[in-house]
Amino acid sequence: MIIIKSQAEIEKIAAASRIVAEILDHLRSFVRAGLSTADIEEYADAAIRQRNAVPAFKGYRGYPASTCISLNDQVVHGMPSRQVTVRSGDIVSIDLGVVLDGFYGDGAITVPVGEVDAEALRLIRTTEEALAAGIKAAVVGNRVSDISAAVQQHVEAGGFSVVRAFVGHGIGRSLHEDPQVPNFGRPGQGPRLKEGMTLAIEPMVNAGTADIKILDDGWTAVTADGRLSAHFEHTVAVTKQGPKVLTKR
Repeated sequence: MIIIKSQAEIEKIAAASRIVAEILDHLRSFVRAGLSTADIEEYADAAIRQRNAVPAFKGYRGYPASTCISLNDQVVHGMPSRQVTVRSGDIVSIDLGVVLDGFYGDGAITVPVGEVDAEALRLIRTTEEALAAGIKAAVVGNRVSDISAAVQQHVEAGGFSVVRAFVGHGIGRSLHEDPQVPNFGRPGQGPRLKEGMTLAIEPMVNAGTADIKILDDGWTAVTADGRLSAHFEHTVAVTKQGPKVLTKR
């Protein structure tokens, strides 16, 4: 069931989303070669709690951390670790969610570290552009798959592939609500977008095959061919005035 939010509820989602945006913005400059992914996790966890919010991911379905930090061929759900050190040339995807006053905000960025090769930079740029294309389609009267198609078309025009095993989602009082928002599909399909819907739109884009596999930790998704992956996400409200990006940085 898709939950339509009141303006007051959207404002609460926006408050949680502003915290996500602020912390992700700080993490862009914080992430550097030599840090472990556990260092990044600690920075983010402390930043969430300093803002009187609660990490949304920690404990969710048993997930042990406040962030998902996925390096290079890791697509999503990378688990922070003292044994994983960021190096120059890596690309680092950080997914972050918070709860504030009972409402969720969710966002993700991919950060290049040091000297990163040209294809990696193009992958990052294309993924962020695909997110923008998807958001542009999140208007009253469109259907969910208009978002999906916009993302897929932009990604594939760039020569990359969209991950199909994971999708975006509605968001509000729960981290994951209806509807699912795939990053692929034909336009004009699925639920019609209405004022008051709040969506987490999140293209996950692979340099090679769209196929993924899950590591033995039960969480970390990696590309099946070992090539790079990038991830961007915004929490968006559908309004009469057009899509409103609540995690805008």
